[in-house]
Amino acid sequence: MSTIAQIVKDARAGMEKAVDASKRDFSGIRSGKASPNMLDTVRVEVYGSMMQLNQVASVSAPEPRILMVMPFDKGQAKAIEKAIRDSDLGVEPSNQGGTIRVPLPQMTEERRKELVKVLHKLAEDGRIAIRHARTDGRDKLKKLDGVSEDDKKSAEKDLQKVHDEFIAKLDAALKSKEAEVMEV
Repeated sequence: MSTIAQIVKDARAGMEKAVDASKRDFSGIRSGKASPNMLDTVRVEVYGSMMQLNQVASVSAPEPRILMVMPFDKGQAKAIEKAIRDSDLGVEPSNQGGTIRVPLPQMTEERRKELVKVLHKLAEDGRIAIRHARTDGRDKLKKLDGVSEDDKKSAEKDLQKVHDEFIAKLDAALKSKEAEVMEV
């Protein structure tokens, strides 16, 4: 049997997951600085199957505008280089003795604005997930038996406060990432 406290706790956990997922999505968006997780979406064909780049190589960012990719198996360097080149990141990797250097081009103002639009869409997806958690919690509260209407109303207010708190967290993360992307 669910209690009011348990329902609010479950809703909070759902909202927490939504904010975390949005932050993860934000980290994949390129800002002015190189970040190893920028290549997380790249898939490489090795040993006859498609694998994520981070499963076949280590990625580091020794300088603000350069990524270094060190294949675990030097024989796969060509396949990794091709996968990075074919990705939609618009970068030109170069293989230097089994180590792949990926210089990041300077971003244009136009590209920055496009990325901000993508960030806003990702943030909206996060807000929707937070609202779903609140609605789910509210529905469970309405179905509770043996609880007074006043307690249900009070719990709904608590649920709304939790919702507002997580929307604010998401907006703060969005604002921070947006500033990072627009920074020249």
